[in-house]
Amino acid sequence: MRIAVAGGSGTVGAQCVDTLRARGHEVSILSRRAGIDLRDGSGLVQALDGMDTVLDVTNVMTLSRRRARTFFQTVTTNLLRAERRAGVTHHLILSIVGIDGVDAAYYAGKLAQEQRVLNGDTPFTIARATQFHEFAGQLLDTQRGPLALLPRTLVRPVAVHEVAERLAMLADAGPQGRVADLIGPRDEVLADLARRQLRADGITRVVREVRFPGAYGRCLASGRLRGDPTGNPGPVYGRTTFDDWLQARRRDNAPPR
Repeated sequence: MRIAVAGGSGTVGAQCVDTLRARGHEVSILSRRAGIDLRDGSGLVQALDGMDTVLDVTNVMTLSRRRARTFFQTVTTNLLRAERRAGVTHHLILSIVGIDGVDAAYYAGKLAQEQRVLNGDTPFTIARATQFHEFAGQLLDTQRGPLALLPRTLVRPVAVHEVAERLAMLADAGPQGRVADLIGPRDEVLADLARRQLRADGITRVVREVRFPGAYGRCLASGRLRGDPTGNPGPVYGRTTFDDWLQARRRDNAPPR
């Protein structure tokens, strides 16, 4: 199968590219280096010629509702338009568990992305996952100094390689609409994850929980981003715990002997 990956150089995208190639697929990365601009659509039709599936794992780092909506709506519209002209038969996207009704901050952009896919002409699959194990560290990296403020929230973090495995399986299966959520194996407190990561890295910082204001903060505090184990259909569970991930990360970063 020929698969184009939008966002193929990012944290999730790079893992998806490796996983898809290991499964025998012919994979191309939609990037500016290849003369493709997802924001204005230039080069997309040519890049998608002969492709069977487009996997969209694009991302933008923002808490601005307007910026997130603009980014995801623009990229999705350009992809769907090019897919229609190129004859692509499957549009597969990665979204976020628990964001229904949360038209705020980054989640507003993901909801807008899903809606564009639902209203598009290309047969699709929408696969949602919980936050990645890297999430706590990404939030720590946005702050300087000895004190880090993290939102008060419960999460069920999942390993990126398991997200990539699921997306590869769904690419093989063809369009299925909205599929079961992928959620992590264990409930965790986000601030506690940050403290454990800092301790594993030998870094001394104080982590404090704060409640974010508005709809975004209410969503985080509710714990709904963990997903619903009792939902129908029930979720698919990841296997790798945060502590498993920390141990693997420590091994990968250990200096050679």
